[in-house]
Amino acid sequence: MPSSHLLLEEPIRMASILEPSKPSFFPAMTKIVGTLGPKSRSVDSISGCLKAGMSVARFDFSWGDPAYHQETLENLKAAIKTTKKLCAVMLDTVGAEMQVVNKSETTVSLQADGQVVLTPDRGQDATSELLPINFDGLAKSVKKGDTIFIGQYLFTGSETTSVWLEVSEVRGQDVVCTIKNTATLAGSLFTLHGSQIHIDLPTLTEKDKEVISTWGVKNKIDFLSLSYTRHAEDVRQAREFLSKLGDLSQTQIFAKIENVEGLTHFDEILREADGIILSRGNLGIDLPPEKVFLFQKSALYKCNMAGKPAVLTRVVDSMTDNLRPTRAEATDVANAVLDGSDAILLGAETLRGLYPIETISTVGRICSEAEKVFNQDLYFKKTVKYVGEPMTHLESIASSAVRAAIKVKASVIICFTSSGRAARLIAKYRPTMPVLSVVIPRLKTNQLKWSFSGAFEAESTSATNESILKVALDHGKAMGTIKSHDRVVVCQKLGDASVVKIIELED
Repeated sequence: MPSSHLLLEEPIRMASILEPSKPSFFPAMTKIVGTLGPKSRSVDSISGCLKAGMSVARFDFSWGDPAYHQETLENLKAAIKTTKKLCAVMLDTVGAEMQVVNKSETTVSLQADGQVVLTPDRGQDATSELLPINFDGLAKSVKKGDTIFIGQYLFTGSETTSVWLEVSEVRGQDVVCTIKNTATLAGSLFTLHGSQIHIDLPTLTEKDKEVISTWGVKNKIDFLSLSYTRHAEDVRQAREFLSKLGDLSQTQIFAKIENVEGLTHFDEILREADGIILSRGNLGIDLPPEKVFLFQKSALYKCNMAGKPAVLTRVVDSMTDNLRPTRAEATDVANAVLDGSDAILLGAETLRGLYPIETISTVGRICSEAEKVFNQDLYFKKTVKYVGEPMTHLESIASSAVRAAIKVKASVIICFTSSGRAARLIAKYRPTMPVLSVVIPRLKTNQLKWSFSGAFEAESTSATNESILKVALDHGKAMGTIKSHDRVVVCQKLGDASVVKIIELED
């Protein structure tokens, strides 16, 4: 455990807060997901994002075509090669997202107390009086008094770039709305969100399926962000679809909770999904402001106890246009880590923001400082109590490895894993040191050629384990996480037995 580890429950010498943080190879244990787009798609820009701490690159298919995203991905591969920083790929689906279509890309000015008509007639041009949308059933889904929000990419909360409307009349397939605030909408695409309105659109659309089966398969995506997940069945259907695509059978599905419908079915969705993304932008519209923090804390706790990653969005909106976050945003990021968030997802901040690299770096530094005061001991006891007794064999090994690593102040935990489950269980107990996972691909042949299949399969013997352990230790030394005389905890399987052992390194 780092010597700088403090607890918020203990007295902190105020002068120590001003002491500069020591540089570390791992700026933060909390992962940062960066959305790549116009302001962050060049090789140089992506290299800067990777060095700043981005470990997952998100490709948002609610805008841009596959060719555009492919070019960005090729730049990501080049950046990974030059920086030697690993980065996973996340495909974000469009899902049941309603959009205002502005084919001519003219600026649309809306004045407070005026009226605007939402129409499914996509042949019309977007004007200050008429906005064509991509959904034919809006008139059947809304009633007088319902609230509708419109903004570019994401709702920034700024009164000048997003607008909220109140339904005043339903006229055939058109919806007449009263404009509640003055705003200027610019660009080709605006997202439309109805507050607590059920939208009869599929979670995985035909467009999503086409993108996944072509772009996704070609690039062997690591994560699928399933937008507008509302039921556990949404996740099951997505998993069944991925299972038929061969290379994507092991792609992890992160359910994106964006509205009250998903919140209502949260527990069942959590059981089916590999991870959860709390989309606070849309949730903040569906929920009263005073309820947002309660859902966040409750959802993060449930994810922590289930041992499934929780990702939080919309933390530093102001950094889209500014070099520094607001005081409230900086505190929000730290509280997200203290609440148990595993990752922070940056959307507009890196997609079209002016300072993508600085944003990632700033968020990483805040996360790192918050981790230093995270009460791991209390968290560990709470998690063990929640799991209860008797523990499963693997859960017992994982919790023992973490406890041993903390007690001996190990610099790293090395985990031999075949499916990744053991490594994820270790991470569930929030060790204060990095977890280095060792995975061995299995070679197969059809007598014509050799190929890797089941990249997460591993066979272990005592001899291979020792040689691979040496490779892992050398890798840790090269990364700077392991030094001479450090203690290392190793979690591995020997025959039918699972073993946790402590190694003290020599010079």
